[in-house]
Amino acid sequence: MKIIANNKKAYHNFFVSDLLEAGIELKGGEIKSVANGKVSLSDSFVTIKNGEAYLRNCYIAPTDNSNPNDSDCKRTRKLLLHKEEILKLEKKTQEKGYSIVPTKIYMIKGKAKVEIGLGKGKKLYDKRQTLKDRAVRREIDRAVKTH
Repeated sequence: MKIIANNKKAYHNFFVSDLLEAGIELKGGEIKSVANGKVSLSDSFVTIKNGEAYLRNCYIAPTDNSNPNDSDCKRTRKLLLHKEEILKLEKKTQEKGYSIVPTKIYMIKGKAKVEIGLGKGKKLYDKRQTLKDRAVRREIDRAVKTH
């Protein structure tokens, strides 16, 4: 497994749980861009419409020899999931405060996969506490390393 892109913002803004692996429906040279790491998941999210899941606002750079007509870098891409997984996610997102966020994109056996998780939004004080905990952990690691 080769990790292409991580979504650090997802873990900063949400409490992520219930991780799932989904395939991505790509067109033309997009798979080459993904394999080369020209992908960004920041500000991307997953929506469910008519019983199908879609990855929205995910940036995949066009390749230099791609068709100029296919240059929509942030187009909506269909996610390949089983029907029962989609229904489970849809039921959870109807609850207050839950949304579906992509956490990482990776390659397995030449196929691009996206890991999505159920996210419950963090409040501002939760984000601050996470940053404090990370700073304290970093200080402890530094102190241990020097001694």
